[in-house]
Amino acid sequence: MKKRAFVSGVLQEGGTAMAAHPCTLFSASPVSFSSSRFVHSIIVLPTLIVLLLPVVLSACGSGGGGSSNTLVFGAPISLTGSTAKEGQLTLEGYQLWVKYVNANGGIKVGNTSYQVKLVHYDDGSSPTKSAQLTQQLVTADKVNFLLGPYGTAATLQDEAIAEQYKIPMVEGNGAAKSIFSKGFHYIFGVLSPASEYAKVMLEAALSLPTPPKNVAIISADDAFSKEVATAARNFASSHNLAVVYYKQYPSNATDLTGVLTDLKSSGPGGTVPDMILGSGHENEAVTTMKECKQLNINARLYAFTVGPATPDFATVLGKDANFVMGSAQWTAQSKYNGIDVFKTPANYEQIYVKEYGHEPAYQSAESTASALAFQFAIEKAGSIDPQKVRDALVNLDITTFYGRLKFDATGANIFKPMATIQIQDGKIVTVYPAEIANEQIMYPTPAFANR
Repeated sequence: MKKRAFVSGVLQEGGTAMAAHPCTLFSASPVSFSSSRFVHSIIVLPTLIVLLLPVVLSACGSGGGGSSNTLVFGAPISLTGSTAKEGQLTLEGYQLWVKYVNANGGIKVGNTSYQVKLVHYDDGSSPTKSAQLTQQLVTADKVNFLLGPYGTAATLQDEAIAEQYKIPMVEGNGAAKSIFSKGFHYIFGVLSPASEYAKVMLEAALSLPTPPKNVAIISADDAFSKEVATAARNFASSHNLAVVYYKQYPSNATDLTGVLTDLKSSGPGGTVPDMILGSGHENEAVTTMKECKQLNINARLYAFTVGPATPDFATVLGKDANFVMGSAQWTAQSKYNGIDVFKTPANYEQIYVKEYGHEPAYQSAESTASALAFQFAIEKAGSIDPQKVRDALVNLDITTFYGRLKFDATGANIFKPMATIQIQDGKIVTVYPAEIANEQIMYPTPAFANR
């Protein structure tokens, strides 16, 4: 007889996952048994019901498993696929908030305190699947509110579901302007816009005593990366930084040798450009650095929108990660004194390291901040009604460990600055702006052979 078990809410039979909701085991539909199995079934079924009853009742309860005093937040997150590393950081940020808000009395609405619960599913780094799971969270799991997925592509899909069902979604990992240009009323983003990712690194580079004179810009062809690259080209051109190479490549590319071979001689007189700026995600940033080494492309400065701020970037590349700059929505050196339980960036860092054993990346911090926005909006609304919470989000203006949380008319947070980080001796340090920097920029970058 094939074994059946529930694993993360998925019924598995003989090792094959079946997309059945656990509540269907106790539906009113008739169940038939073959005569050869009937006796065995009536013996096993009561035991099975006793064992599974707590799980099933929890899964079928109010608000996706919540009691009357539990608020359920739902999120599809990329835990496998091309953005799995960033997705894991997103999940950790959400889970840390759940643990600490519950440990500190939950969310207070009038005289009632609500504990919180997170229901999440792996979207496999697929925007289409992310939207399907968002629909499931709303219609089957009956979550109270939605937290965002990882990345612009998935957020563009999921926000339409939030709008359709009029359930607020607060997200921290989709920065493209296109997310906030649809006229939707239920999407809110805590992170700075995509245009700031390149700007803050170019500002840092131009602040050097002998700054780079030209730059090569390469980007993935997804919405976020293209928007960053466009903003980078415009900013560089308006600040006398010559753009000598500008090229897009397919998103999630694992081989960039063609692009980099052309880039290698795109500087003045067929030389390597002074600066290489990559707009994409972590895997693409790692690929770029590995192939630059293989192709002997020794730029004076390397900078990436996503990658260097993640904990394993330096681990994967070793000494070749040193001197690489990255943009960051948040760093532990930021100087904020928040009204939330985490209070300061330094305190958040300490708590996070104790919980997960590694430094918090900005993806985690902005995910925690997304949940904090909900927490304070709910308390301000004095209600768990989605419309009233949405209205409270519109008028939210608070400072947290992550920075200022305030949304413009489109739902974007244009009020929080970004920072530039650099990897030095295998560690992530903040190098710009000067008022929060704990190290100076190391420049120029030595050739790979001399690191």
